[in-house]
Amino acid sequence: MPTKDAAWHDRMYNNRALVPDFADHFAHWKNASSQARDALKPQVDVRYGDGPNETLDIFPAARADAPVVIFIHGGYWRSLDKSDHSFVAPALRDIGACVVVVNYALCPGTSEQPVTVPDIALQMAKATAWVWRHIAAHGGDRRNISVIGHSAGGHLAAMLLACDWKKLGRDLPAGLVRKAMSISGLFDLEPVRKTLFVQGDLKLTPAHVRMASPAKWQRPGKGVLFTVVGGDESPEFLRHNRLIHQAWGPKTVPVCEELPGLNHFSVVTDLTRPGTRLNALALALIQR
Repeated sequence: MPTKDAAWHDRMYNNRALVPDFADHFAHWKNASSQARDALKPQVDVRYGDGPNETLDIFPAARADAPVVIFIHGGYWRSLDKSDHSFVAPALRDIGACVVVVNYALCPGTSEQPVTVPDIALQMAKATAWVWRHIAAHGGDRRNISVIGHSAGGHLAAMLLACDWKKLGRDLPAGLVRKAMSISGLFDLEPVRKTLFVQGDLKLTPAHVRMASPAKWQRPGKGVLFTVVGGDESPEFLRHNRLIHQAWGPKTVPVCEELPGLNHFSVVTDLTRPGTRLNALALALIQR
């Protein structure tokens, strides 16, 4: 068994080191995102709150009362932006969805306004509540909201499935989010706390780990989580994918798959390609 020291954690969790051409993936996302915004003319930088980065972009569907997909980007809770992920909107719109791509504050924040992973989870709940309250004006059906997230966003999507919405707003339904998909998500933050290249920014504490590790929670009473991971990802990312299935069980996690030939970055691009397993799973989730 390998020694799980700092070097081991970095090898398991540093996806940019594991994928030498990661910059090419980012360049593709950026270019495709610019093209998507030019073609679809979304409403951008809509504020869902007054805090840092509390904005979202709305890509209305072709028809009214469309199912809604909220997409949450990755970046280890410390990097990237919604503008880098507009590229997911055309394919999701093509399968009938009104697409909302959300932003959040990035760790570590500032000395005046520090940002933690639990803070970001609360922001995502606020963003989702905003969507429920306002998306009808953009042609979306607030009774049919799915959340899809990649990497850190996959972690946040799972947390939303277990959110106590009544604590956030008395007008919100208890089952506001009952459908979520995590792409290459992380569900136990304890090993992330031991991963030095991100811990400097995340500053995870044992309390944060308890608050924001879905695999340590009781399974949600209602709703489903689809989980997928690239088959070429690190053993730890493969383990996390299995971990949430084991923790929440097959009733709540009916899909738990490793997608062959995909790495941590190509897997999210696969979402946008008709005919792929991931694109088909997104359609199945939306129509569920």
